[in-house]
Amino acid sequence: MKRLALLVLSLVGAAALHAEDPASFPVGGLTFKRPADWAWVPVTSSMRAAQLKVPGAKPDESGEIVFFHFGPQGGGGVQANVDRWVKQFPDGAETAKVEKQEIGGANVTLVTTEGTFNSGMPGGPTTPKANYALLGAIIEHKDGDVFIKMTGPAALVKASRQKFLDFLATAFPAK
Repeated sequence: MKRLALLVLSLVGAAALHAEDPASFPVGGLTFKRPADWAWVPVTSSMRAAQLKVPGAKPDESGEIVFFHFGPQGGGGVQANVDRWVKQFPDGAETAKVEKQEIGGANVTLVTTEGTFNSGMPGGPTTPKANYALLGAIIEHKDGDVFIKMTGPAALVKASRQKFLDFLATAFPAK
């Protein structure tokens, strides 16, 4: 009976914690609306402004989206971040694609590549992850650029592209 009670309390507690996940969240003067199936993840580094988990077909096939904002004149600029992200895929330089778009009136640089992803913090130890992909966005903003980087299994990242672009657009209210 105690086990059943503990199980019920655990499930209720987990549901309550999940219910508190924000439906929208601010990063660098923008407010993003989180898709319901993208889980909120507490940030694991003081450099990260927010973090989400994109579910995959299996638990070990999920992707992550991390957000960075360093204020005006911070973060090294667009090209430095494009270069840093692509270098995390040493065999992905040939497949890297950089495209400029306008979303909600803002200049956005999209970055894609795939191959072996060297996961880890810059300058620290890395873990190679084969058959991964990157879909990144750098939003130029008056309060400082917002850097958004999705990484995960290549099939998941590619399948999530349109949803990612739609998600970016949620930060810009319709006029």
